[in-house]
Amino acid sequence: MKFPLYIAKRYLFSKSSNNAINVITIIAAIGVVVGAMSLFIVLSGFSGLKDFSLQFTNVFDSDLKVFPASGKTITFSEASEEKLKAIPGIAAYSKIIEERVFLHFREKNEIAYIKGVDVNYDAVNPVDSILIYDSWLIPNQNEVVVGIGTSQKLSLGTRDYGSLLEIYVPKPYTGQTLDPTQVFNKESVVVSGIYEVNEDLNSKYVFSDIDFARNLLRLDSTQLSSIEFKLSPGTSEDKVKEALISVFSEDILVKNRIQQNDALYKMLNTENIAVYLIFTLVLIIALFNVIGSIIMMILDKRKNMKTLYNMGATLQEIRSIFFLQGTLMTTLGGTLGILLGVLAVWAQLEFEFINITSTLPYPVKLKAVNVMVVLGTIVILGLIASKIASSRVREKLLS
Repeated sequence: MKFPLYIAKRYLFSKSSNNAINVITIIAAIGVVVGAMSLFIVLSGFSGLKDFSLQFTNVFDSDLKVFPASGKTITFSEASEEKLKAIPGIAAYSKIIEERVFLHFREKNEIAYIKGVDVNYDAVNPVDSILIYDSWLIPNQNEVVVGIGTSQKLSLGTRDYGSLLEIYVPKPYTGQTLDPTQVFNKESVVVSGIYEVNEDLNSKYVFSDIDFARNLLRLDSTQLSSIEFKLSPGTSEDKVKEALISVFSEDILVKNRIQQNDALYKMLNTENIAVYLIFTLVLIIALFNVIGSIIMMILDKRKNMKTLYNMGATLQEIRSIFFLQGTLMTTLGGTLGILLGVLAVWAQLEFEFINITSTLPYPVKLKAVNVMVVLGTIVILGLIASKIASSRVREKLLS
């Protein structure tokens, strides 16, 4: 292998007597460099976008969440709570009541979800990370915390005791009636604070004390919509899931943070794969130039190959010369492209010269896995292209 590798390096780094071949080789090498750099930059951009899109899950969604397998509520008795407290690995848990409600404030209306939480909610999902104005709600008070989207739509401020926010929820069906007071349960509340997470969630939830939500929805003390859990560091998620299933007498669903946002994760992963395949196709097109340049080199070095063949070099060794030449060209070009891509991504992280908005830089992230993916793609495609090109060396060409 040393002999073909030596010749391959000579052919790769030395100029050909035919200027057209030199131009084709340079174009092929530039195509590999640009293709590798582009693929790395795009993958780094999607890694940054994915982290940016999912950053709210770390502050808004719990490590685990228990839902009813069917219906809207689960039964959580004192006996169940004692079993729950005995499960190792649970650092904190919060009981949740959730339902769709109708909001009314000064002739403006909005649909949202009330999310009644207990005093342990802050231990599961730190509210300081999402609260942007005023204070969190006080237990056993008619107070709510609304999203900034809801605040803007209803023109809501905080601590407006002169104009209270009205919350309506439909009563269980009891027959037809024209009296609205018989159709809805109604409570008036003061807004104690405003939170901000992302565009979708800023208008979705209205946080309240769990007893307030229970009274509004006319639920008994054992009925819950869900329970959210924070796990201790190093705890086995699967073991806690198995233990939770045994706590409840009815069928439940236990979802981790990813499963709670499975549609978003699937969408982001699908987009990432689609972009990877598109830019891989661009690389494949660029590697056609590599195949063409090697074939041109084979024709240009035909006399040299005959000499090597007559001196005892085998057909396989001569093929190896051009196979290694193509492999070196793609590997070195891909490595250079990745280095340029790393430099471009680092520059964006450092200087933030590309912005989504005037205040938000385009998110990118340097990840070793992206380097390995791009380098692996380049090497594999380069080996295939080199194999195709070197196979054009046939015994008829050497005779």
